[in-house]
Amino acid sequence: MNIILFDGNEYSDLLPLTFTRPVAELRMGILTFTERWKKILQTEKVSFLTRKYLSAKYPVCIEDNNWFINPAYFPNLELILSIKNLQKGESLFSEGELIASNLSYEDFISGNFGRKVEISPGSFHIQYPWDLFSYNRQAISYDFSLITQGRNSLQLSDTVKIIGDPTRIFVEEGVLAEHVILNTREGEIYLGKNAEIMEGSMIRGSLVMCEGAKIHMGSKVYGGTTIGPYSKIGGEVNNVVITGYSNKGHEGFLGNSVLGEWCNLGADTNSSNMKNNYAEVKCWNYTKQGFIKTGLQFAGLIMGDHSKAAISTQFNTGTVVGVSANIFVAGFPPHLIKSFSWGGKSESPLFQINKAFEVAERAMMRRGAELTETDKQILTYIYEELI
Repeated sequence: MNIILFDGNEYSDLLPLTFTRPVAELRMGILTFTERWKKILQTEKVSFLTRKYLSAKYPVCIEDNNWFINPAYFPNLELILSIKNLQKGESLFSEGELIASNLSYEDFISGNFGRKVEISPGSFHIQYPWDLFSYNRQAISYDFSLITQGRNSLQLSDTVKIIGDPTRIFVEEGVLAEHVILNTREGEIYLGKNAEIMEGSMIRGSLVMCEGAKIHMGSKVYGGTTIGPYSKIGGEVNNVVITGYSNKGHEGFLGNSVLGEWCNLGADTNSSNMKNNYAEVKCWNYTKQGFIKTGLQFAGLIMGDHSKAAISTQFNTGTVVGVSANIFVAGFPPHLIKSFSWGGKSESPLFQINKAFEVAERAMMRRGAELTETDKQILTYIYEELI
C-alpha cells in the first residue's frame, strides 16, 4: 500500500500547530499520526499531501495505486478494515466528509472520488488543537496496546513506589527512575527509551514519556499527559501534550494545553485552564478569524513551534500563541499572541526574521539539531504571507 496522508478541512482549524507541519505530524498519545498509521498498516511507504510551502520538507510519493487517508480521524478496527477493503476507484465518506480513497493521484486531486462508500467511523475526530489533549487519554491507551503487545517491559528500580497494576507500566531501554511514585489506577504509564524521572516526582497515569524525555525533581504530573521526545517537565502538569523538543522545566502550572516543538516556558510560568466564573472557554480560530466556543470548561495554552515565554509569564485561560513568538512583557498577555510577536502584546512589533532564525538555531543546537534551509523557507513563508 502506498499511503498518502492528506490534509483535510481540519488543517486550518488546527493552526497554529499546523503552520509548520501537516496534520499527520501532530502528536497525540505516544505516537504522531504518521507513526501510528505506519504501525497499523505495517508499512514505511507513507508520504504527505499538504500545503505547497510545506511540501519540500513533507513531500508526496505517487504510485499507480494510492491509498489516501485523512489522519484527523483516529483509527479503530472498523475504520482500518474499511480502508483496507477499499477497491480501486472507491472512497470512504462520513457525513459528507472524505476519510479515505483508493484512487490515482490525478483523480484525487481533481475531486473525482469514484464510488462513494458511507461509513460511521465510530472513532474520535481531531478538528481543533484542544481535541489533542481532550482525547489524549484514549490515544495513550490505544497506543500502549499497539506498541507493547507481545513485548516484555524492562524492570524499574526497587526504589520506585508503584500504586495500582504494575502491568500497566511499560519501560523501554535506558530508562532512569529512582525514588518516585507511579500510580496506574487511572491509566497506563509508558516510559520511552532513555527517559528519566528524577527523584521525588509523583506521577499519575496515563502518562507518556517519549524517547529522551525528562521529568525534573519533585514534579507533580497528572494523567492524560504526553511528554514528547527530548522534552522536559517540571512543577505541576495536568493533561498536556508536548509535541517534542520543548521545555516546561521549572515550577509553575500547565494544564489542558498543547505545545509544539522547540518551545520554552520560563521559570514560574503559569497557564490558567479555567475561568474564574467557570464559563465555557473560547479560543482563537484561524479559519473564522475570531474566538469560538471550545465546549470545554478546562482549556489552557495552545502554542506553536519555536515560541518562548519569559520568566513568570502568566497566560490567560484559552490563550493561543502562534509561531516564533517571544513573550516577555509585564502583565497578562492577550488571549491571542500573533506569530513572530516581539513582546507578546497586541501592539507589539514583529520579531525580525533573521533574529528569529538565530534564536531557533541556538535552541536546536543544544539538542544536536539543525535549522535547515527548508525550515527557514517555511518560517519565512509564514512571516511574509500568513501573519
